[in-house]
Amino acid sequence: MTAAMVISGTIGLFVVLSGQPVMDVVFWRCAFGAITLLIVCAALGLFRPEVMTRRQIAWAAVGGVAIVSNWILLFAAFPRASISIATAVYNVQPFMLVALGALFLGERLTLTKLAWLGIAFGGMLMIVQAKPGTGSVGTDYLGGVLLALGAAFFYAIAAIITKKLKGVPPHLIALIQVAVGIVMLAPFANFTELPTDAKTWTLLVAVGIIHTGAMYILLYGAIQKLPTNLVGALSFIYPVVAILADFLGFGHRLQPLQLVGAAAILIAAAGMTLGWSVVKPRVVRA
Repeated sequence: MTAAMVISGTIGLFVVLSGQPVMDVVFWRCAFGAITLLIVCAALGLFRPEVMTRRQIAWAAVGGVAIVSNWILLFAAFPRASISIATAVYNVQPFMLVALGALFLGERLTLTKLAWLGIAFGGMLMIVQAKPGTGSVGTDYLGGVLLALGAAFFYAIAAIITKKLKGVPPHLIALIQVAVGIVMLAPFANFTELPTDAKTWTLLVAVGIIHTGAMYILLYGAIQKLPTNLVGALSFIYPVVAILADFLGFGHRLQPLQLVGAAAILIAAAGMTLGWSVVKPRVVRA
């Protein structure tokens, strides 16, 4: 799980360094990721008729549209608001998942969840009102924040859909998702002006094989072995690594208000994910 989160945290660095249009990066991520996952699924013997029903395949495809849309928006947010800010804002996804669960799955909103939501919203306001950090290459700070919010929304949709696929091998779900991404983005990918240098191709291949294929394998392997609360706790390695990678790779420093806002979002997301209580429960004494 730790390895999976460290890999995830470095994807922004690879995406920005590639210098390629977002649509091209996501297309090649899907293409190289599909090759990796195809080999893995074949090795695990998952291509059997009884593994998935047609209805489940359809739901996985819809989830693929959501997850690929999530990648497009998040990657587009990186050069606009910086990797650090986009990643921090992207971590409001647990709250969007809770909201969608309340709307469509009838899940109850508790006072504690609303309190964490309020803290995260306060962090969002701080980030929106803050000025871009010194040395930032962001071209559209507010636009980047909004794109990251959109990415979080589509991730929450994909997560809701995945709940309908209990019992389906996750590697197969991932393969269907990236296959959908290939079909979605093929009309928009630029095949006439392909990269000509080895560095760019190395970055694109890494995003597909390491950040998609290998990361999915590590992540799903961890989820099968670890309790849910530990999975939730270790998932916060991802934003920390992303912020560190942004600093080491591009020298981006969060401004004080941005730092407080990002911390508020991450703490609130951790509290929501791990079930922390905001208010100390009363002890009734006899």
